[in-house]
Amino acid sequence: MSSLQTALAIVGGLVLAGVVAHGAWQARRAGVRTAERRPAEPPRHIEPSFGEPGDAASAGEGTEADALPSVPPLVSPLPALRRHPGVRLDPLVDAIATLSTETPVSGDSVLAHLPPTRRAGSKPFFIEALNVETSEWEAPQPGHSYREFQAGVQLANRTGALNEIEYSEFVQKVQAFADALGAAVDFPDMLDVVARARELDQFASQHDAQLACRLHAKGAAWTVSYLQQHASRHGFVPGVVPGRLVLPAREEGSPPVLSLQFDPQAAFADDPNLAAVRDVTLSFDVPQTAPGEQPFQAWQASAQALAQDMDAVIVDDAGQPLTGPAFEAIGRELEQLYQTLEERGLGAGSPAARRLFS
Repeated sequence: MSSLQTALAIVGGLVLAGVVAHGAWQARRAGVRTAERRPAEPPRHIEPSFGEPGDAASAGEGTEADALPSVPPLVSPLPALRRHPGVRLDPLVDAIATLSTETPVSGDSVLAHLPPTRRAGSKPFFIEALNVETSEWEAPQPGHSYREFQAGVQLANRTGALNEIEYSEFVQKVQAFADALGAAVDFPDMLDVVARARELDQFASQHDAQLACRLHAKGAAWTVSYLQQHASRHGFVPGVVPGRLVLPAREEGSPPVLSLQFDPQAAFADDPNLAAVRDVTLSFDVPQTAPGEQPFQAWQASAQALAQDMDAVIVDDAGQPLTGPAFEAIGRELEQLYQTLEERGLGAGSPAARRLFS
């Protein structure tokens, strides 16, 4: 190699080193925490068994130290999923019409005459058939025979109560289905149905709850990859919506136990190492999540562990720090809500509650 080539190689190396050093300096100057480069780890999650609410932060006088106790998360492989049962009609949340035929009808014929859409306005409705051989109610299936049917329209959901127009649409669709099968149909009185729907909607609106807290960066902002890296260590996986990570439930098809949300625009960034995030919201939907999943304990422990890992403070919607005593108070109110839902037959996480609070 000539002396000129050697000199050029040295200069090129110095330029490359300068570029790398400049990039590192810019990252430090921007104050953004980036993900550590390390071999990929399998997802882990916080085991939801943290004792009574507030145990981890019961001491002190409500200082910032109370909000961020040392909470080393317990981790284990994701549990095996249980299959979620299909939708079943329930007189607690459905207005149910009954249908009967003089002779058995094949499941193939039933399926051919089902209404093309099973919604009445904003309310879903479902049709079940009584299997002649098993005497079990089921969704109509080919190869089976049926003589009795029931069609139910949901009385209320988070869009409001079933109204007269929606109920009339339900009656028209079910009547057409009955005519096609040669079935006699008996509908409940519309005024009674609408009154029940309004009362149920009022109960639901008074007992709906979604608990949420925010994690706010104390110092440097986080990149999306940094946030994802830390969340994955506690069992969170990407959700179907950009800017959303979820802690899955143990039952397949069930709503996630927790949701971790951040600015979706950051999630769409071309380079996840450049998009800065300073706030994330950690939440769970109370009526949708069974107490057996221990969502409150997982919510509190996840907030504390992530805040400690990412140097954040836990705050409420008003920006006030959430301390140990505050978590304890929320836990007591939550137990009262669970009890009220159970007394109504709409226990949190039950199929009827998930449909009503949807």
